[in-house]
Amino acid sequence: MSAGITRVGVVGSGTMGAGIAELFALHGLDVRLAVSRPSSLTAAPARIAASLDRRVAKGRLAPHERDAALAAIAVTADLGDLADRQLVVEAVAEDEGLKQNVFSTLDKVADPDAILASTTSALSITRLAGVVEHPERVLGVHFFNPVAVMELVELVPTLLTADRVRERAEAFVTGLGKKPVTVADRSGFVVNALLIPFLLAAIRMVESGYSSAEAVDQAMESGCAHPMGPLKLADFIGLDVVAAIAEALHAESRQPLHAPPPLLSRMVESGILGRKSGRGFHSYL
Repeated sequence: MSAGITRVGVVGSGTMGAGIAELFALHGLDVRLAVSRPSSLTAAPARIAASLDRRVAKGRLAPHERDAALAAIAVTADLGDLADRQLVVEAVAEDEGLKQNVFSTLDKVADPDAILASTTSALSITRLAGVVEHPERVLGVHFFNPVAVMELVELVPTLLTADRVRERAEAFVTGLGKKPVTVADRSGFVVNALLIPFLLAAIRMVESGYSSAEAVDQAMESGCAHPMGPLKLADFIGLDVVAAIAEALHAESRQPLHAPPPLLSRMVESGILGRKSGRGFHSYL
């Protein structure tokens, strides 16, 4: 593997964490996946196995490759088990305090030469790095969902990130077959700074009664050749995730276009989260 990184850790076993662990394992890395709940010790491997099984069923992966990938992933509930990792990617929920707690613990247990990365969608890497003793080894490594499919990775160095750390991270993700771009540490980075206002504008159209969700999506798919309309995309991302990113953008910019529409907030509070809950702007039941 490029950059000489062979032992990696992932913290968090949700959609992104599991996807990143799967990607690492498929590239022959020694993966240790840290989870927060005892139930995830079995649920996380099952989730990854189901994803790999789908790849086998579609002819994209040989059965022996599936078995090798699963064997490469060890699951733990103890962050101390990441002590020998050369790179650790934090992929817990989009909550700054939670992420800072993870980084604070990693700073104590991880190898002093290990790269500490976050795959946050919008939060400040500088503030996450502020809780560690050596912030020069921290940067953002923002993968996109689905991790196995999406080529882009946003690399987000802070003003304190060492050049050698960014360069090593760039070589590493390139070795995974990804296309890294280095972006500034500002809320939303590049992709979400552009995408989220677009999704929020579509939500406001529905909220105001200007158009239906179906019409908005059909218009953008047929009129602009988008593969997925904005409301379908919001459902796919997760409405709770869209709201969290919007809140992070708005907290930094204070611009009205970044404020989560009341409809979005009410849907999230009601547990209407998009595909993962079976219902969002469209039904998936």
